Amino acid sequence: MTREDVLQTAHDAVNGSRHEDYGSAENNFKIIAKFWNAYLNMDNVIEAKDVAAMMALLKIARIASGHGKSDNWVDLAGYAACGGEIEGK
Repeated sequence: MTREDVLQTAHDAVNGSRHEDYGSAENNFKIIAKFWNAYLNMDNVIEAKDVAAMMALLKIARIASGHGKSDNWVDLAGYAACGGEIEGK
């Protein structure tokens, strides 16, 4: 898979089927953040941008395990794109 393939696949995912299935990344990440905050019972509040960063770390952990797949790289690019957009708001 070329870098263009990874980026195009991530583009298609975050602007296509995943958006249609789960709604906007920001709204979905806010819901995830609420669940994580409740689960962790944290004093520091997790925000939508933190969800994007933490999901990216999940993908990095999968890559680091030595069992990475091209899908992990695509998802990593997608989470970075969504996080960058949320940060810019």
